[in-house]
Amino acid sequence: MLFFFSAIGAFNGLLLGIYLLFVKKMKYIPDFFLGLILLTLSSRVGISVCIYFYPDWPRIIPHLGLSALFFTGPALYYYIRSSFLKEQFDLKNSRKPFGILTLILGAAGLLYLIFPITWDKYFATFIYTIWTIFIFLSVYEYYILLGKNSKKPNKFILPVLVSNTVIFLAYQLISTGWVQVYCAGGSLVFSFVLYANFLILFNKKYRSSELKEEHKYSNKKISDEQADSFVSKLEKLMTAEELYKNPNLKLSDLASEMNISAHQLSQLLNDNLEKSFSTYINEYRINEACEKIENGSYLKIEEIGYEVGFNSKSTFFSTFKKIKNTTPLLYKQSQTASESRFQSSNL
Repeated sequence: MLFFFSAIGAFNGLLLGIYLLFVKKMKYIPDFFLGLILLTLSSRVGISVCIYFYPDWPRIIPHLGLSALFFTGPALYYYIRSSFLKEQFDLKNSRKPFGILTLILGAAGLLYLIFPITWDKYFATFIYTIWTIFIFLSVYEYYILLGKNSKKPNKFILPVLVSNTVIFLAYQLISTGWVQVYCAGGSLVFSFVLYANFLILFNKKYRSSELKEEHKYSNKKISDEQADSFVSKLEKLMTAEELYKNPNLKLSDLASEMNISAHQLSQLLNDNLEKSFSTYINEYRINEACEKIENGSYLKIEEIGYEVGFNSKSTFFSTFKKIKNTTPLLYKQSQTASESRFQSSNL
């Protein structure tokens, strides 16, 4: 019974992690990092259970579990960032940090092979130190982004953060010996937290309230006449006052300029223009960037991005490629080539 309850959470977490990573195919970027969290935690938990009940396994096995745990903290950190930033988050930006972390883990593994007896004492401390750092970074990032984001955050973010913190504390207390329980105690905590999240997030009351909200929302559609008026006013604001150039522009700020609620503006963009707020704003930014490139602006490519309202070079480049299916540099080169051909034909 003890083995069953300790292992069932790891088994189901492993299946869910595999589904989010390999079956869902990254339709929603935070799901990728959530899948990574579940996969790494489940690997660590499953190995902990097996080692507790079958202690004769080779010493390398628990170190493999700790190695999986090494990536749990970074995955949580990027889950928080991608959940808040959404379209502005570029998955490519996380590749370099994860690559560096992989090299660090590889170096730690090499030390273990060279100094197995000495390093055996410090390997777990090394892993838990990295996990501790990223737990604190994740909590800090959550509160920073929560303060900057005017829209209500995804309902999954806080439960995922709290769950990871609880599991982290359980394993820390057990590993340091402050709480004298068997190793599988952390596995039981993981199982409990995993199923508690399912009960909280998918209970009937929660789902029925969600359906009521959706029904309430759909019953208050903006009329075509009113929508035309709003769209006209919105376009006038964007072209005359160039509000999109403000890198910190929020949905609530634009709604305030239009004298309508943020809810109405969001509904207008989603239902009538079929665009998200960030997509609508970014299209204006990219169109102006193209105009500047076509007019032979003296500014550098990255400077043009800042000029039209982007707050980072990487976001400008990724958004440009997403909207124009090419990079700013290639777009500039194509414009230069077209101009050269035009001048040659005139000669």
